[in-house]
Amino acid sequence: MSGGVDSSTAAAVLKEQGHDVTGIGLKLAPSPEGTQAERGCCGIAAMDDARRVAAGIGIPFYVLDYQEVFQNAVIDYFCREYLDGRTPNPCVVCNHAIKFGRLLERAGAFGASHVATGHYARVCRDERTGRFLLKKGTDRARDQSYFLYGLTQEQLARTMFPLGAMTKEETRELARSFGLKVHDKPGSQDICFVGDEGYRGFLSKRIPDAFQPGPIVNRRGEVLGEHRGVACYTAGQRKGLGIAASEPLYVLAVDASARRVVVGTRDEMLRRQISVGQINWIAPIERNGPLELNVKTRYRQPERPAIVSCSGNSDAEVTFTEPQMAAAPGQSAVFYDGDVVVGGGIVQPGPAPAPEC
Repeated sequence: MSGGVDSSTAAAVLKEQGHDVTGIGLKLAPSPEGTQAERGCCGIAAMDDARRVAAGIGIPFYVLDYQEVFQNAVIDYFCREYLDGRTPNPCVVCNHAIKFGRLLERAGAFGASHVATGHYARVCRDERTGRFLLKKGTDRARDQSYFLYGLTQEQLARTMFPLGAMTKEETRELARSFGLKVHDKPGSQDICFVGDEGYRGFLSKRIPDAFQPGPIVNRRGEVLGEHRGVACYTAGQRKGLGIAASEPLYVLAVDASARRVVVGTRDEMLRRQISVGQINWIAPIERNGPLELNVKTRYRQPERPAIVSCSGNSDAEVTFTEPQMAAAPGQSAVFYDGDVVVGGGIVQPGPAPAPEC
């Protein structure tokens, strides 16, 4: 329970359904400069809201201190990825390692069989194979299945998403009917641990080497300008390059080892193929041949039709039907068959953009 409307309503729904519910707040990161104490999902104010909700619906509430494991599993990973010129997705790692990893391990101490959250996604069981499936939330604008593809069968078997079939508006209305004072509380939008300074300010204090200036070059190797550090750039980025050009330029690649950023035109940015590694397969699907699936490489981006060709259990080549803006290495590529999450993995760095002749 983070003190927001989603987790609060999820707890109230389960209580009304007759489940024996225990509310858990997670202390994940120190409050940066005091800002997170007011607006973060694990700050003091958030935990106070969650505690009041729990008291109001008549369930016990505890706060677990997972700062050390969060530092090792999420924050350190976040910093390493940017230092290496990749663009990480910390929410994916947090879900797998913390909320449905460490917390599930701890659930037994509370006599709990399941962990429930306010995510907009659904879990069901495939009657034919007995495997658990992860599905999109009914509210397509709020669907969070993209962040949950890393859950294992063991984790899905003990996971509940009470809001999965609701819209956000229905959740707020239900919260209002339960008398929850957080019914109109704004949702959290930012990375929970970076604070008001933003991710660049957060990283600059922890990995200053990623903020050493270097050249911005085109595919011919011509220097067009100077960048502010590789951590400030990601593949596909257009704004903030500080380069005057006759047409918009995009980041084609971030070469952290050479401390350079390669830029090019939109046409040069388009790709039909990406490599995906560290794949977690969820749905029971035959992977001996090419798979016709829809693939999403950014949370706010619509999924696109593609052919997924597996090479081993955890690697695949994805070939889109139409050229796409290149996905940033380090981001997640999630495979869908209709509403079902087939699996997903991490976009791998491709070859450096070939120089023009």
